[in-house]
Amino acid sequence: MTDVFLVASKGIPARYGGFETFVERLVRGRTSDQIKYHVSCMAQKEDLKKPEHFEYYGADCFRVKVPLPGAPGRIWHVSLALSEIAGWKKEHQDSDTVVYILGCRIGPLMKYHAGILRKLGCRIYVNPDGLEWKRAKWNMAAKRFLHYCEGCLVKNADLVICDAKAIERYIKKAYGSRVKRTVYLAYGADINEDEDQEYGEDLRQKGQAGYPWMQWCKEKGIGAKGYYLIVGRFVPDNNYEMVIREFMKSDSERDLVIISNIEKNKFYEQLKKNTGFEQDPRIKFVGTVYDEQLLSVIRKNAFAYFHGHEVGGTNPSLLEALAVTDLNLVLDVEFGKEVAGDAALYWTKKDGDLQRLIGQAEKLPQEKILSLGKKAKERIRRYYSWEKLVQDYEKLFTEDRIDLQ
Repeated sequence: MTDVFLVASKGIPARYGGFETFVERLVRGRTSDQIKYHVSCMAQKEDLKKPEHFEYYGADCFRVKVPLPGAPGRIWHVSLALSEIAGWKKEHQDSDTVVYILGCRIGPLMKYHAGILRKLGCRIYVNPDGLEWKRAKWNMAAKRFLHYCEGCLVKNADLVICDAKAIERYIKKAYGSRVKRTVYLAYGADINEDEDQEYGEDLRQKGQAGYPWMQWCKEKGIGAKGYYLIVGRFVPDNNYEMVIREFMKSDSERDLVIISNIEKNKFYEQLKKNTGFEQDPRIKFVGTVYDEQLLSVIRKNAFAYFHGHEVGGTNPSLLEALAVTDLNLVLDVEFGKEVAGDAALYWTKKDGDLQRLIGQAEKLPQEKILSLGKKAKERIRRYYSWEKLVQDYEKLFTEDRIDLQ
């Protein structure tokens, strides 16, 4: 039996966020009886009186009480989780143990914890995620600290797992021999061929059978193929401002539907000030959607999906769009092109370029749109299925052995 500890996601069950979704799918999709997953979960206020451990799809989930809010709290969450794992390992010395740390939050504390865990015989795997230190939301001091955290993470790991080939190339070039080993393993997505049975086109014509989808459309004032869509974290480096500006300049009669959490978000107020989008009735911020099946149908019925994520690697929201949305309009950066290939249309940040592409998209014949959709789904089946990803990870966890000396 291999005990695999998944550390640094907020925990499961997942609600948005790439790492949370990844952990959820890895746990729920487990096929090997030689793996036992353990998942650290950041305890929320409502969790403080609940049991410290709970089981979820066979995984042992343990809640970690975080003493500080915000970014410091996330660092302490990882540190406290790693301390708990070290204590567990001392009591289970015969266990073949993998500690998989997601993201760079542990920062300068990585060397300390890695030294303890390695002495106890743990294999230490890390995933640096994208180039967090390049995100536009950070000031220069924060960027330098995050870059430093990235170095601390990858230089103290037995294996660096990269979710994009471009990220792996970057890690090798930036850190050279200071990194022991790297491997490329992407994220996954589902192609649900049977989703119409509950929510889709045929049942929508019959009334109540398609209730969740119909009700959502009625509440938001939209209809099938009558909207462009964005789903993702509401942060500047996902280029919301550029997409909204370019869309407002376009002649499209469709809506722009944005699914994201904007509550108490300063960026939202700044965006409103910079673009005046509230004066354009086509721009619709519709809140969040946590029902995975409903969200899939919302994607499927979008005319097109905008992907403006600029900082890699393999972004889950793009995979999910490619799996169901026929027409995907993707920012022309190496991470997006690596994933979407020839199954999408691309735009740049040059003024007027996305406006031009929107006009082009509106004139595309239906056969061309369907052809792009088929190519997108084939890429998901071939390179990014959850089934493939789960199998790859299970093989890595159970068969990979690293000299810990």
